[in-house]
Amino acid sequence: MADERLDKLHALYPESKKITAIVEFVDIAGLVKNAHKGEGLGNQFLSNVRNVDVILEVVRVFRNTDIEHVEKSVDPKRDIGIIRSELILSDLELIRKRKERVAKEKRGLGKEKEAAEIEWDILEVFENKLNNEEWLCPLPGLPDKLVPYARDIIKNFSLLTTKPILYVLNGAGPEEAAALGLEEANYVIVDAKLEKEMNDISSEERDELELKSQLDNLVRHSYDLLGLLTFFTSGDKETRAWETKRGAPAPQAAGVIHSDFEKNFISANVISWEKLLEAGSWKKARELGQIRREGKEYVMQEGDVVEFLIGK
Repeated sequence: MADERLDKLHALYPESKKITAIVEFVDIAGLVKNAHKGEGLGNQFLSNVRNVDVILEVVRVFRNTDIEHVEKSVDPKRDIGIIRSELILSDLELIRKRKERVAKEKRGLGKEKEAAEIEWDILEVFENKLNNEEWLCPLPGLPDKLVPYARDIIKNFSLLTTKPILYVLNGAGPEEAAALGLEEANYVIVDAKLEKEMNDISSEERDELELKSQLDNLVRHSYDLLGLLTFFTSGDKETRAWETKRGAPAPQAAGVIHSDFEKNFISANVISWEKLLEAGSWKKARELGQIRREGKEYVMQEGDVVEFLIGK
């Protein structure tokens, strides 16, 4: 992912290797009406979607009679509704099958019966929400004691409707996007045809024509939905951007670099990327007293530049 902060930090150590943070996008074939019944790629498609953390739904808004639409007409609101319904119906079927098994477990004894009753109550809440065409992301209101169990169910069955969705409006103008009634935080506008054309010309030509890719914007929105932040390591050998969950303590962030780093974490030397740029080097920042020594309880912040101290 392009990040000007990484570029500026790398300029402090131009001989070092520069490595960007990576967000992996998986291209999955389109979904059609009645996919939950096996239409199109059906269950194969839905199985692939269950493996992702965020759903990016590419919605056709552009009109071009040379490119046929599977529904024979361009109607983005209809298309959004179709996919939403298919994901809901797929989860409802999964919940129905799970309830059949849990109903038998409820007739058991002891802890098995107790666990089955808890799961049944959660599945009932999920089912009622979905029957009302409500998404399960964010997690529906549940008593605090049921939340950990609900998270286990979501993790074990990868319910599609618990995943956040980012709509990628292909070829939309601002008015067309607004007409869909989506919250601005939940969509990005991308012109796939223009992106392809920009990929075929030099950066100088893009600057001359004042063309700007929206793909970085797409990645940043995805980052937000994933709940990620970026921190950096910077030095003579490597200048690198890393990703970790927002709210992650320093040892967990260290574990992103290597699992042993989390286990053997001692402390972290931390400075914001802006402060490091102002100082010009780690050495100068240390002389100025701008490097902070943080312990295991430190919560990582966006743009931190870190040097982890690891024991054996």
